[in-house]
Amino acid sequence: MTLPHMIELAVAVLLLVAGVVLYRRRDGSDSYGSQGAVLLFVVGAIVAIHALSLMDYHPTAAEADMIRARSQ
Repeated sequence: MTLPHMIELAVAVLLLVAGVVLYRRRDGSDSYGSQGAVLLFVVGAIVAIHALSLMDYHPTAAEADMIRARSQ
């Protein structure tokens, strides 16, 4: 894992922690919770997925062979 990925993962953890703190501090009269906390959870999850490279494209062996054949 490279340094930029580690920094991005740390930012994701901070966003998730901020979401937990914001959600826990909500008023008792608010029965729906905090929309801001939910947004922080979603953004934190997306940043974590990106930092861990879970959505990177890795071609299959057949696709790699096809790409090599087209480039020759």
